[in-house]
This record gives sequence, structure tokens and C-alpha cells, in this order.
Amino acid sequence: MVMTTGNTIFCSNEVLARHTTFRVGGPADFYFRPQETVASLFIEQALYSARQAQLESKPLFVLGGGANILAADSGFRGVVLDTTDYTGCLLEQHDDKTELVVKAGMKSDDIADYAAQRGQSGVEFLAGLPGTIGGAIWMNARCYDTSVSDVLGEVIILDEAGRQTAVPFKAEDYAYKQSPFQKRSVVILEARLNVHPKERALIYKTMKEYRADRKAKGHFTWPSAGSVFKNNRSWGRPTGKIIEELGLRGRQIGGAQIAPWHGNFIINIGNAAATDIYSLIRLVEEEAAHRLGITLEREIILLGFENE
Repeated sequence: MVMTTGNTIFCSNEVLARHTTFRVGGPADFYFRPQETVASLFIEQALYSARQAQLESKPLFVLGGGANILAADSGFRGVVLDTTDYTGCLLEQHDDKTELVVKAGMKSDDIADYAAQRGQSGVEFLAGLPGTIGGAIWMNARCYDTSVSDVLGEVIILDEAGRQTAVPFKAEDYAYKQSPFQKRSVVILEARLNVHPKERALIYKTMKEYRADRKAKGHFTWPSAGSVFKNNRSWGRPTGKIIEELGLRGRQIGGAQIAPWHGNFIINIGNAAATDIYSLIRLVEEEAAHRLGITLEREIILLGFENE
């Protein structure tokens, strides 16, 4: 069932495979997608979806671009709030700094383009990054030696009480792939990213290199969610290398495969089920623990896996 309430798409039993980069996942009980770029109207619709979750005694999951998510074949017995239409980017000049004000549903890659077009540097590492900036902030995404927290300023959220609240940036609240929002039940609305002037040609050169590197590493060859596990510097090498040492690169279960070219990628090579992908994740974890005494930490979020 698909309905439009005001400027919000509402569905029951919406298939999550349509909204995740793995292209797997069964139906969510309820799915809300506010088609709003005005903050007050988006907040109104977000609160409405949260109230529906409460009325149904179901959990609420905030969805961005669907990267870093593995949705169960059985789906999600809850309410999904899709933020991908809540977009917008604005450059603000201040006496002491320059900031990009970005809305949570803005694609990370589009933010890099927006800044480059205006000769502003600092967010080139977002070039080619899948997903939305809201998800990148929540995860404190890191690539090319830069984390979102390195350029992050104030974040505006919808807090647990349904209030619009400003969260000032504090470096101690962030760590590798960690943000304070992972411990809270909030909706990230928008954020300020610090940028600075630089020659456009140099900005575009860096972005071109990053995008080419992602393509060469097979990020876009098959549906995937990027890195499955976090890196740990104490191990002395990236997690992908550890998985390769275990001889698991190329291992396949059903329609899912550990990428032949990168140990820390799992790809959907055709009609994979979420259980295929999950089985590969568990295989890697068990082999790393049994043979190397290493406990891998997942970067991917499991959605709808009741036993997890």
C-alpha cells in the first residue's frame, strides 16, 4: 500500500531492498519519506512518524542512503523514516570561518561537488562516498585519512523529546567510526561543515583521484555496503589484509561473495539473500577469532535481525 499524506510518501510493507546499497532486505512494517526541504515541515513529518511508531509500539529507524546497512530477509518490524528528500546545501561566510550548512538527506558526493564549484576545500574526501551526510555524521565516516569529525561543526538534531536541539562539536565526543549520536535515539537534521578557499583545479584533481580510486577498488562493480569491518591499528594491518591472510577472499555463499579483489568487501553478485551476506560475515568473524585470536568489529549495521 502506497499513500501520500501531505508531502510525505507513506507505505506499509515497503521492501527495504529498494533502499539499501546491498539491494537486499524484506518489508518494513511502515515507511515514511517526507518530501520536504523546509525544516519546520520536515520536523513535523518526522515527529508524525515517531508518534506512529509509539502508537504501534514499534521501533523507529532513521534511514539515509542505505549504505552500511544489512536488512534482514524477513524485513523490519518497525517504522522507517527515510530522510533522503530532506536536502539542501548553503555556503555561509563568517569573519573567522567559512561553513557549509547541509541538510541530513544531502548525498555526501553532492556536498563535495557543491563545495568544489565554489572553490571551497575540506570535504573532498566525501567525493564518491555512498549515502547521505546524516548517515556519515552518525557513523563518523572516515576515508582518505579524514573523518567527518575533522570538518564537523554544530549538528542540529531532533532529540528524544522531539525538540530541535543544537549539539556543539566537542572533539572528545568522537572517535574512529564513533559519534555521540550512536548512543542516542535522535534524528540528525542538519550540520555545519568547516571549509576553506582553495584553487578549484586542485580541488577537482583530488576529487577525481578519490573517485577513480573507489572505482578501481570495485566500490561500484557490484551492490555492496563498502567495508564490512572496522580497522584496528593495533593489528598492524588493515582488516582487508587480515581476511586475505585467512584465505577467505573470493569465498561465496549463495549469491554473496567476499570480493576477489578486497577482503573487507562483501558483494551481491546476483540475487543474494541477506542470510547469505550474514553467513559470510559470521564466517569471517569465526575464522579471525579461531585462527588469529582477533575479534573483528562490524561497521555494518544489522536491521531486523531479531537474534542480534
